[in-house]
Amino acid sequence: MNTRVLLSTAILCCMLCFRSYAHSFTKTTSLNFNYLLQDSTVKQPATPAVQDSTKQKVITGIVVDEKSLPIPGVGIKTASNKTAVTDANGKFSIATTGPTELISFSYLGYNVQSRAAGSGNAPLSIRMVPSEGVELENVVVVGYGTLKSKEVTSAVAHLDSAQFRQSGARSPLDLIQGKVAGLQITRGSGSNPNSGPSIQLRGVVSVKGSASPLYVIDGIPGGNPDLLQQDDIASIDVLKDGSGAAIYGTSANAGVILITTKKGKPGPPQFNYSSYIRTESVYNRPDFLNADEYRQKIASGELVREDFGSSTDFFDDLINKNNFSQNHNLSLSGGTDKSSYRGSINYRDLEGIALENGRKEYSLRLNINQRGLNDKVNFQMNLATNFNNANLLGGGGWESEATKNPTLSNFNPDGSYRFDTQSTNEYARLFQETNYRKQQTSSADAKVDIDLAKGFTGTIFGSVQRNSYIDGSYRMLASEDSQENSDYPNGGYASKGTALFQDFAVEPTLQYTTTIAEKHNITALAGYSYRYHIEEGQAASNRGFLNDQFNEDNLNDGLALSEGKADMSSFKNDNTLIAFFGRLNYSFNNKYLAQFILRREASSRFGENHKWGNFPAVSLGWNISSEDFMKDVTFINYLKLRGGYGVTGNSGFSNNASRLTLGRGGKYIYPDGTYRETYGPDRNPNPDLRWESKRELNIGLDFTMFNSRLTGALDVFKRTTKDLLDTYTTPQPPYIRAEIYTNVGQISSKGIELALSYQALKGKEFTWSMDVTASTLSNKLDSYSNSQFTREFIEFGDIGGAGALGSAIVTYEGGALGEFWGKRFAGFDAEGKWLFYNRNGEAVSNAQINPSRNRNTTDLVPIGNGIPKYYASWTNSFSYKNFDLRIFLRGKFGYDILNTSAIAYGNKTWTGNLLKSAFTKYSAINDTYMYSDYYLESGSHLKIDEVTLGYSFKLKTQFVRNLRAYVSGQNLATISGYSGNDPDFIQDTGLGPGIDGRGPYPTTRSFVFGVNVGF
Repeated sequence: MNTRVLLSTAILCCMLCFRSYAHSFTKTTSLNFNYLLQDSTVKQPATPAVQDSTKQKVITGIVVDEKSLPIPGVGIKTASNKTAVTDANGKFSIATTGPTELISFSYLGYNVQSRAAGSGNAPLSIRMVPSEGVELENVVVVGYGTLKSKEVTSAVAHLDSAQFRQSGARSPLDLIQGKVAGLQITRGSGSNPNSGPSIQLRGVVSVKGSASPLYVIDGIPGGNPDLLQQDDIASIDVLKDGSGAAIYGTSANAGVILITTKKGKPGPPQFNYSSYIRTESVYNRPDFLNADEYRQKIASGELVREDFGSSTDFFDDLINKNNFSQNHNLSLSGGTDKSSYRGSINYRDLEGIALENGRKEYSLRLNINQRGLNDKVNFQMNLATNFNNANLLGGGGWESEATKNPTLSNFNPDGSYRFDTQSTNEYARLFQETNYRKQQTSSADAKVDIDLAKGFTGTIFGSVQRNSYIDGSYRMLASEDSQENSDYPNGGYASKGTALFQDFAVEPTLQYTTTIAEKHNITALAGYSYRYHIEEGQAASNRGFLNDQFNEDNLNDGLALSEGKADMSSFKNDNTLIAFFGRLNYSFNNKYLAQFILRREASSRFGENHKWGNFPAVSLGWNISSEDFMKDVTFINYLKLRGGYGVTGNSGFSNNASRLTLGRGGKYIYPDGTYRETYGPDRNPNPDLRWESKRELNIGLDFTMFNSRLTGALDVFKRTTKDLLDTYTTPQPPYIRAEIYTNVGQISSKGIELALSYQALKGKEFTWSMDVTASTLSNKLDSYSNSQFTREFIEFGDIGGAGALGSAIVTYEGGALGEFWGKRFAGFDAEGKWLFYNRNGEAVSNAQINPSRNRNTTDLVPIGNGIPKYYASWTNSFSYKNFDLRIFLRGKFGYDILNTSAIAYGNKTWTGNLLKSAFTKYSAINDTYMYSDYYLESGSHLKIDEVTLGYSFKLKTQFVRNLRAYVSGQNLATISGYSGNDPDFIQDTGLGPGIDGRGPYPTTRSFVFGVNVGF
């Protein structure tokens, strides 16, 4: 299908005075606003103008594109200022004053066509001609407003629905994975439908504070992505640097992701239905011995184990082989130039590759736009709600099941489940326990724009978000947990909890726009922000139930409650954030651009001495291609240099962290013989606690070249986060407690990002375009001490498992983040015992190695790094006639992964099942578990992440506007030398990256079959 840009933002801002969004949509599903609306008496689309004299005559016709396909939403205007717009089938009718009156036809991306009205005896047929070499400007969301791409002076990435991935998104962020240079999106839990991705923009920005970007959904700060379905999202904008993100102050340290949902648009009523089904299969499961191989090792004497006579694939027993996920979305939209609407309903049933692991969701969304008071007031409202029923029982136990003796069974000879005290029967647990969450998430927001005077627009925005859930679980009397419980053997267990999270926001703004002497364009914005968050909840559990009749719905029946051994808890806390902010945008002759931002913000989380903070930013731009000396440089269509510096903050830490709080001290008997609970200080107060602050410098270059076939952006940045938050040891006295939460330390990162789009071939029937992103990053812990508090290093990445091997990653002051510190492997002695190099380069036994963290004496050294040095992606899009094909590849390069499965199960010391490599690659080991560079492997890999083939049907019917069917494969192949799990699902974000867990959620390959229909 051909892609179209729906509307010209400049015209929309002048006529509608509200935030507009320019997106690429499929032509046959597109609707345009009335183009070039200037007359207050404009009628609804596709209806003739009112005839006010017998001289007027109604002209009808159809507008088609270069392929003779009808174009909906074409703006039509007569010389006498009558206007109309083509309907969904490209047809129109309009009143004219006579046969010689000129009628203009306008559509973004096409040349304006003019035609005399004629006699009107025969319908007009208008063929639009594409505008060759004309750059179609995107409109990007920048926070509290929009800018044309040529006006942007900060680092902003914009993606619309045409660029989204098509593999059945579990989260809105899945749509743009690998599509934004510098934005890392990693699914550490694989395809688990009840997990979310971890997000990191331009490296680590905090140690203990929030590391997640701020989500702004339709203007709602801190919006909940769980409310979004992929078919309701129009565009996603990422504010990557501080000069753009500073408008959000202490919420923006890790960047800002602005998500815009689809809105109602003027035009005839439309229905759109989209659906997909997905099935998954295990890809790259752990390579352990099967039962026959295990017996062979016992028979050959390589293993001294017991053969219990069964043959069981415990890992495979947990797999949901008949998994089937589906998604259905129905939307309706339409309206006039005064009033428009869009509503959608979504049903989604996601089944994981694991048994008893899934979620069912029901979502509703409504958008209403209304203009009034002679077009001086515009009202916009969004309502959304999501009901989620999640089955949380399955999805775990992979390590336990993969490493059991495969000659055991899940069942006893009599058919009952087999239990032992050394492990858990994970298969039986799926049928004898329940664990669920019933959740409702809702949001409502409204915005009113008022034209106060020439150039002045007042806006007030308000939003409410409500997230509530009920958690429940039950373990039957016959379950392993109940039978093995020492306090209440053979008694059931039940728990139930509720939570409620509410967010309120009010943000009034005033904007002034003016042009002076035709060359000086000024837009000034001033505003106030108020945000309030409150959360509360409770939980209770009980044991010793005598029957399974009521599950968790009758908690008081358990015996533990009557004996004072039941558990109960509750919580409630809140916080408030207020801010004043302003932004000034200036351009001279559309060549020289400047943006200034200042936000002054206060949070109840900060200490008494540091309630307020200032967050300034400045960015400059130079449209070099507009200069006279560039006129003869014909291969460059557009070239802009920009640079910015901004300060953002991080208030993402716990409530009351700065205050003296009380905690329980235990029950003691008083002189009157009564036991009473005592309370005492459990936290040191810190009136000087403040936000972390990040200072960021960004220099970028935007360009379009070779007759607009190549477009791109190059960014170079350096950022420094000061006043890092963490807990430090304090002396007693003068402090009450031994630790204090305070600001110490500095972290920094620098990198380069590149994004390219190239139209390789553009023929009448065949097109080929490609998109490339690439980035490189370096992250350091500059300092972690000051004159009062001292800490030389921090440890991350607990190896876990057998051997109590401690932490794999140590970050010293001045050192690189993600650095593995450990022993250097020097081989094995004649008995298969470990040898390592000491600091003098001598091969010695492990007993002679100094494992101290003191860098002056230790034999440990940096042996690798778990943070990828390079990220890259490559999208190829092809179209031939009605077919379209997209191939998406992405990769991570230049980093190491610690194979903890090999440490634990490549060593024959383990008494259960073993990796096959224990008898090949690791066969020389005859010693205990050790951590060293012996188990570090290159994580570099390239993944064929998505291949989508679609077909657009041309139906000769007035009832179906468009019909497209597609099939998509995801995670089809991975090229890598890593011997463990899929390297792409191993955490590469945060401070403890590059550690491959021993029992991760299985990697899957999936296939999606989908259809999109427009009526």
